[in-house]
Amino acid sequence: MSRKYSTPGYHPIKKIKVIFKGLHIAVITDFSVAYKLALSIPIALGAIAFHKWVDLSLILLATGMMLLGELLNSAIEILCDFVESQQNSQIGAIKDIAAAAAGIGIFVWVAILIIEGIQLLAIR
Repeated sequence: MSRKYSTPGYHPIKKIKVIFKGLHIAVITDFSVAYKLALSIPIALGAIAFHKWVDLSLILLATGMMLLGELLNSAIEILCDFVESQQNSQIGAIKDIAAAAAGIGIFVWVAILIIEGIQLLAIR
């Protein structure tokens, strides 16, 4: 990449550290993120054990989508609480929409984990 397009002080390693810091904060402070990750891991390991690479990709995609929804929902809720500490109907609507987005991701994630879990159990 030419110098013309590079940002001074841009460090990819620092970006990766920030990503892991944010994920760590979410897992430690939000039990719903931690247990969902814990539920995905055994099914992903089962897909690896049986060399089901497409299934593993689907599990990773669904888990990533669920995590994305959960993290964005949490960030929006924290930001809304920071901006407006009092009861506010507009803030409530924003939080509800963010929760709905996370809920859709969770629904898809649960459906995929159930389907993949049943398939992996049928292999044995």
